[in-house]
Amino acid sequence: MNFYNNAHPYYCGIDLHARILYVCIIDLQGEIVLHQKITADKEALLTLLESYIGNIVVGVECMHCWYWVSDWCHEKGIDFVLGHALYMKAIHGGKAKNDKIDSFKIACLLRGGNFPLAYTYPKAMRAARDLLRRRTKIVRHGAMLKAHVANTNSQYNLPATELNLKNISARQQLRQQFDDPIVQRNIDMDMALLDFYAKELAQVEWFIEQQAKAMQPAYLSILRTVPGIGKILALTILFEIGDIERFESVQKFASYSRLIKCKAESAGKTYGTQGNKIGNGHLKWAFSEAAVLYLRGNDKARAYLNRLQKRMSKGKALSALAHKLGRCVYFMLKNKTVFDEQRFLNN
Repeated sequence: MNFYNNAHPYYCGIDLHARILYVCIIDLQGEIVLHQKITADKEALLTLLESYIGNIVVGVECMHCWYWVSDWCHEKGIDFVLGHALYMKAIHGGKAKNDKIDSFKIACLLRGGNFPLAYTYPKAMRAARDLLRRRTKIVRHGAMLKAHVANTNSQYNLPATELNLKNISARQQLRQQFDDPIVQRNIDMDMALLDFYAKELAQVEWFIEQQAKAMQPAYLSILRTVPGIGKILALTILFEIGDIERFESVQKFASYSRLIKCKAESAGKTYGTQGNKIGNGHLKWAFSEAAVLYLRGNDKARAYLNRLQKRMSKGKALSALAHKLGRCVYFMLKNKTVFDEQRFLNN
């Protein structure tokens, strides 16, 4: 966990909402200089902060509408920091809780060097990352539609279909699957959505890939040299990392990617693990998928996994392989080198 500890004459904590802001400014001695609720408007915020520009830092909790505040501060030359939502427990404690109190607590965390930092993702890549995440949600919804077809088959005691619903011809065959017109209409709705998703997702994936080639073509090419990392996994890893230089060590990268578990210890005793949900779930998924795909048709990789399974369960062995892939990707991007399988398996 990293904390913001730079000194400023003034500290501004903003309790951020979609339509309103509660702004609190305190000085170096902790005295409240300003405490006011305003509309979520750039001009209203400028009116409050204009006289402090150059002497103030603004901090907000990481929530869905922090983008515009970050961009506005960058435009006006105001120092901006983003608070890690899961670490900012202090603003949720206490007997009383409201926007006014929360904004004051955020300002105090900034002043006291206890403000937990989240990564302020760069504006240039932010929209493409959000589009890729939305694509993932649509794909998962498509999987739910396919599962509904399988469940409907079971409901009416029909044999399991072996059709690959990724293909248009397979989806067309299911349009005559059921004799009952009402049941068939239910399946037709699934097929219509899958048809639309297939067409739209192909265009979205091509569009995102073009953005990645324009922004970080070298990193994209490096990622594609890893067996098991295809187009979607490479794009996910690329956009979820953002800038590899923000990670000081491979350990911090592995922690951020949820590839390691942290022990919970006290008085010399271990109480299991904690913080397993803190980090980037998209990177966790990408490296886990890459580990499974890396094993396909790869005898050397399977032999390596078998060696791991002599010391641990299959699940832990796969997690260890995902961790190893994550570490490998970190050094590849840091050093701008391609994948070396012999070195990967022997280290």
